[in-house]
Amino acid sequence: MDSMIELLASLIILAVGAALSYKDIRISLVASVVAVVAMMASGNAYSALILFVALLNIFSLYAIRQNQIAGVDYALVAIMAVATIYAFVVDDLAMMLALFMVVSAPTYLLVMVSDRGLNVDVGIKYVTFMVIATVLFITGAVLLYSTTNTLVYSLAFLMLIVGLSMEVGIAPVHEWVPDVFASADPIPISIIASLAKFVPFIIAYKIVVATATPSLGLLLIVVGLIAAASMFVGNIGALTTNEPSRILAYSTVANMGYILATFAAVTAGKEYVYFAIAGGLLQLFVNSFGKVGYFASIKNEGTSPITAYMLTFSFIGLPPLMGFWSKLFIIYSLVYSQFIWLAVILVLNSAISVPYYVRLARLLGTGWKFNLTSAVVLFASIAMLITLIPPMWFVDVVSMMKGV
Repeated sequence: MDSMIELLASLIILAVGAALSYKDIRISLVASVVAVVAMMASGNAYSALILFVALLNIFSLYAIRQNQIAGVDYALVAIMAVATIYAFVVDDLAMMLALFMVVSAPTYLLVMVSDRGLNVDVGIKYVTFMVIATVLFITGAVLLYSTTNTLVYSLAFLMLIVGLSMEVGIAPVHEWVPDVFASADPIPISIIASLAKFVPFIIAYKIVVATATPSLGLLLIVVGLIAAASMFVGNIGALTTNEPSRILAYSTVANMGYILATFAAVTAGKEYVYFAIAGGLLQLFVNSFGKVGYFASIKNEGTSPITAYMLTFSFIGLPPLMGFWSKLFIIYSLVYSQFIWLAVILVLNSAISVPYYVRLARLLGTGWKFNLTSAVVLFASIAMLITLIPPMWFVDVVSMMKGV
């Protein structure tokens, strides 16, 4: 009940702020920050981290404050953040699918905006893929909850996974990712590459756990193979390009593969499921802070070498940064779920990623500039230090997730 009240209060604040943004976009900025913070009244560590990602996304929009929907863009990001926080505490299918749409729909508009003009061609390509992904995901989810037929269950599960894969950019249905990432403005893409990724995975986790049957075993092997393919496609693709935006696009494909691998542990004991989901969510936070920091650096035409390498070392998985713990949790859950081969592939791909992440740090670590965008990069890199305290606390938070 409390979370519903917080949700309604946040939406009212956002509506008023967006309506008044025509007078001054700073009204919408303040309203968006207040709305997201309001959802934290009874929050936890997950909510706090989402709040941090959202605030970085909101303030990064300052770099394109002359865009076509200035003021409304703050509210759109805040709506996505509110939905992402709320997704943690619901288990009703209709509400979960509604939240999926609430997070996905704003990106249709955000992907087109910039401070130079509307990127309509990019928007058409992105929206086409997202509409197909949404149809597959929702159809698969509804069928999983309603069928008892093994064949229909298998087809529904694959529809859900393909829809999820297309939505977040998992190979082999990742075709939109490199072109959209390279063509759109870096700031909206940083939002799509960060905040927009959480709800699809959280809802997919809850649906798969709630509908798991004995026939799921073989399907999880298929998911493991898809995850492995995405790791290789993403990391090899990033190795073969020198354009920062495309490196980050292929990096996203690889990171989404790491997270998809956690689904292999959903039929294991509760302890391993919690570690798998904690690892997946931590990897989403690594991906989020890293993409916000790197895309802001691209928009800013460089950043401090210190912040660039901090992001790089976390992506590589250097302890005790967040990227080390996320991969450790994922590997732990895979090994004890008898998916040792997938854990080995993940370790191998982490090694493959080292050269291009170091190259990316060299390309973008050209020097510090005193502006708000540089501050966004700085705080994104500092976020990687949150796990200086070993994040068993995050596993405890995941164990309280409703529906898992």
